[in-house]
Amino acid sequence: MSYLQLNGLAKRYDDFVAVSDCTLSIERGEFVCLLGPSGCGKTTTLQMLAGLVLPTAGSIVLNGKDITRAKPSSRGLGVVFQSYALFPHMTVEQNVSFGLEMRKVAASERRGRVREALDLVHLAGSGHRYPRELSGGQRQRVAMARALVIEPQVLLLDEPMGALDAKLREDMQVELRALQHRLGITTLMVTHDQAEALTLADRVVLMNKGSVQQVASPLEMYESPNGRFVSTFLGKANVFTGFSDGGILRFDGHTLPCPVGAPEGEVDYIVRPEKIHEAGDDALVVGKVTGRLFLGNHWLLHVSTRLGTIQYAQINNGKAPSKEGMDVGLRWDCEHVRVVARGVQ
Repeated sequence: MSYLQLNGLAKRYDDFVAVSDCTLSIERGEFVCLLGPSGCGKTTTLQMLAGLVLPTAGSIVLNGKDITRAKPSSRGLGVVFQSYALFPHMTVEQNVSFGLEMRKVAASERRGRVREALDLVHLAGSGHRYPRELSGGQRQRVAMARALVIEPQVLLLDEPMGALDAKLREDMQVELRALQHRLGITTLMVTHDQAEALTLADRVVLMNKGSVQQVASPLEMYESPNGRFVSTFLGKANVFTGFSDGGILRFDGHTLPCPVGAPEGEVDYIVRPEKIHEAGDDALVVGKVTGRLFLGNHWLLHVSTRLGTIQYAQINNGKAPSKEGMDVGLRWDCEHVRVVARGVQ
C-alpha cells in the first residue's frame, strides 16, 4: 500500500460538488503537485487531507492508518498557507516553537529543534526578529520552519509562494525542491502555476471541475496529455478536431498525418508550438504571420492558415523571426503529435 492514499474522496456543499471521487496514491518521499484553475477542487482536497474540511465520502489513509476523521492536531501533518499565518506578536523563534509547545515538548528540546529548523531554512540568527521585520521570502521560510519543526509525516503546501514576486518565487522554488530532496519528506502542494508544478513535482495531479483529469510526471503529462483540457492548461497547444482513420486526420476538408497507433473516429489532434518549424516545399500547411511575441529565450508566432490560427515557437538565435504579414510554411513530425479520442477533456 502507498504511504498516503486518498480513496474516492468527495466533498459536496448541498448541490455543489467541490471534489468528486478523488483517488490518489502517494509514495513516501514523493513531491506531488495538485494543479488546476481556480475552483477546480485542489484546495478543498488539501483541506480534507489536513482535517480542516470533513469529506462527504471517501477515506484518507496515512502509513496504514485511517485518518479521515482524526483531529488536525493528531494527524502529524505540517501545513504552510499562502498567507503564512504567522503570529505578528511573536518573534520568529516563538512562531517556530509554537507547534512544539502545543505538543508539550520539553523546553530544552524545543530550543534545539527550533535552532535546527531555522538553520535548515537559512534563518539562523533571526530568531529574535518579528514577522513585520522580515521580507516576504523570509516570512515564507519561517512558515516552512514552523511546519518542519514538528517533524511531520507529510508536508502540505497551499500556494506557499503565491504572495512572492516573480524572481523571488523562482529562487524559492529552487530552495524548496532542494530542501525537500534533502529531508526526503512526503510533500503535497497546491498551485495554479503550471511552471511551478513542472519545476517542483515528481508527479502532477491536474484537476478540473472537482475531478482529477490526469496524474503523471511533468514530462509525461506535457508530452502525452490525455485530452484537450490537459494539453491547453499545461503549456500551449494547437488542437484540431476531426475524424481519424488511424493514419490520416480529416479536418474541415483538409488532411493531416497521424502517428502510428492513433485512435479512429472523432479525435483531438494536438501539437505543441515548439514541435513546429518553418518548412519549404514539404510544408504541411502555409499561412501568414499575424503576430509575434518575444519571450526572451524564444519567439511565439501566430500564423493564420486554412486550418485556423497556429502558434509555433522559434528559439531566439539572436535574429528576429519572420515579420508580420510574411507567408511561411509550417511542418511537424508525426512522432510529436498526440491524438486522443474526443470526449476526453
